[in-house]
Amino acid sequence: MPIYSYRCEECGFAQDVLQKLSDPLLTECPSCGKSAFKKQLSAPAIAGEGSGAPAGLPPCAFGGSCMGGPCG
Repeated sequence: MPIYSYRCEECGFAQDVLQKLSDPLLTECPSCGKSAFKKQLSAPAIAGEGSGAPAGLPPCAFGGSCMGGPCG
């Protein structure tokens, strides 16, 4: 199940919610009760090579280890 981030446009309350794709969007803020709770746009998580570096770049480019091999 995906995790969606919501934020209230009235009071600023933010919450991550585990929801099914078929679940209706939440609209009522659990903090202030107003109908200003909106789903936020977020970047998708991308699975890579495990180093944290984007595919095609050496791990050392992002603070990782090149394991004694050449970098670059």
